[in-house]
Formats: sequence, C-alpha cells, structure tokens
Amino acid sequence: MKIETLAVHAAREIDPATAAIAPPLHLSTTFERSPDGSYPHGYSYIRPDNPTRRALESTLAQLEGGADCVCYSSGAAASMAVFSLLAPGDHVIGPRECYYGTRQQLREVVAGWGVSVDFVDTTDLQQIEGCLRANTRLIWIETPSNPSLRLTDIAGVARIAQRTGARVACDNTFATPILQRPFEHGAHFVMYSSTKYFGGHSDVMGGALVARVKDDASAKLRSYQAVAGAVPSPFDCWLIRRSLSTLPYRMRAQAANAMKVARFLHADQRVERVFYPGLEDHPGHELAQRQMPDFGAMVSVCVRGGAPEAMAAAGRMQLFTRATSLGGVESLVEHRASVEGPDTPTPQNLLRLSIGLENAEDLIADLDQALQ
Repeated sequence: MKIETLAVHAAREIDPATAAIAPPLHLSTTFERSPDGSYPHGYSYIRPDNPTRRALESTLAQLEGGADCVCYSSGAAASMAVFSLLAPGDHVIGPRECYYGTRQQLREVVAGWGVSVDFVDTTDLQQIEGCLRANTRLIWIETPSNPSLRLTDIAGVARIAQRTGARVACDNTFATPILQRPFEHGAHFVMYSSTKYFGGHSDVMGGALVARVKDDASAKLRSYQAVAGAVPSPFDCWLIRRSLSTLPYRMRAQAANAMKVARFLHADQRVERVFYPGLEDHPGHELAQRQMPDFGAMVSVCVRGGAPEAMAAAGRMQLFTRATSLGGVESLVEHRASVEGPDTPTPQNLLRLSIGLENAEDLIADLDQALQ
C-alpha cells in the first residue's frame, strides 16, 4: 500500500457502534473492569493507554514502516524517553548542530546521570569514528539539522554503530516519513516532534518515537510513557491523526514552495548565504539526492549586514509571521540565535524560514520587499 493511501486508511475503520466515517474521539480517563477483575477491552486507565492514542500510534508505525510507535506529550518528552534507556557509565555521541532543546537535555540532564556525552559534526563520519568507544550505547543524529539543514549519512552512521552495538536514533522531524525513511538506512529509532508537520496547523503539541523492531528497548519506551506520565491527551492524538491524512500532499507542496523561495534567495545579492539541501552548491546536496526524494520545506538564510539587518528584514515581512516552531500551513520566520541563547552556534544574521502553503510568488514578493 502506498504512503498516501496509508495516511488516509491506517488505523481508521468505520465505527461499529454508529457507522460513523470520522474516527471517534475517546475522552474517557478510565474504563470498566469485569467482575472477574480483567479488562476485556484492553484498557484500564488513560495514562498507560487510550483508544485514540493507540490509533495514532498504529498509524505512525505504519507510515514509518516500524514495528511499534509510542507517542508522548511533546517532542522533548520523546527524546528524553530515548535517553532513559541509558545507564551510568554509558557513552553517547550527539550532533554539534541540532535542536537546542536536545542539546540542553544531553548537557544538563543526561550528563548528570553519569553518562558521558560527546558532540561532533555528524556530517563527518570520521569524527563519529574518532569518538566511538566500547561503551558507546547511542548515536543521536538530526538530519536535516536545525537550523543550517546539514545532512548526515544515516547508513554510514549505522555501519559505525554496529561496531559497539550502539543504537542509532534519528530526529526526522524536518523530513517526516514522506521525505526520508531512516529505517531503510539502518536507524533503530525515529523521533518526531509531532507539533510540527504531523500536526501541521500550529494548534497541537506532541512527540513520537517509532521503533524498527519490537524488543526490550521498545517495551521500555512504552513503560517510560506511562511511568513518567508524559502522555498526550486523546484530543491532541485525534487532531494529529486527522492531520496525517493530508501529510503527503502538504509536505510535497511546501517543499515545492521552499525550492522556489531558496532559488530566489540564492540569486539575491542582499543575501550572504542560503541553506537548503535542494540547491546544487549545498554541501549535502548529493547525499540528499540519495537519501531523500525531496528536500523539505525549511530554508535558512544569512542576511548581509549582520544581526541588525536580519532582525529588521524579519520585522518588515508581512506574510511570514515572526514566531517560533515550524511545519504549519502558514509561513514563519525566526531569528534562531536570539532564541537559542548566548552559547548558540547559529550565525547572528541567520533567519530560519518555515515555508507554508501560500502561493510561492506571494512569499517571494514578501521577501523581496523585506530585504530592503
């Protein structure tokens, strides 16, 4: 079954009670127990499980091609669930450039557990090899990366990880399973902030982890969901599941817009540099062609004149809303360095653009007038 069909039909059946086409929303926090003490329908309480959450998890597992999916209340909760598999004395390799919240978790939380962490340029496989230890248990990658859209060779990382039996976890938020399939390249876990393209409308928060195989590790991830209590509400799950039906078409349309915007910016003398893997001079362009069928809807641009001019340009934009996050149907612009804080590796003149579903010509006209 093709992914467009899966997006519509996975975990979606006619409601046997009412014949309703739209999937029901189960808001109940608790479920009736039989006189013999069993739970014949498989549900006891909302924290360990809920029918609406289970439908979302089943859909995401099928879209990703994984054996199991566990959903969480946020992307941050999903990444922490992976890190919960680590023990004192373990070693982690993480990307030097990634979502700053992930970097904070590794530095400020995971390191406090007695776990050693090395940050490297994961686009350079030799750096990963140089940091690999006998006790390396996890290699975390983010590709394309936030915000410079750097590409990591997933298959290359997976080959390195095999030497110590380390697991490879890939943050695939920017690409989604529509534009990148990490399991096909050897990843063990695929992580998402469902808040972004899965939700797709800037109105719901969530996170998800998909496991390639169902084993002790995936069982621990599900246990962490219930024990830590980082569970999404049924309504949040229902909203995300509803949005997944249009995910393939949204991703392709937004990526097509992004390519047009990136080419316009690339040719503009008021721009110092454009980060977009679809451009031929992007350092990861060749890898992106091998690893991705399309190049995504995120574009980052360095504006000539430094931080003041970048902020001023963002301030003049009319169709691009100045706001954090990404992946919605509307286009957003964000000055990442000021969000990430004083230790950010992000250039001060960089603006990150989340390209939406508006007409590309209108977006380009807005950028043109903003880059005065």
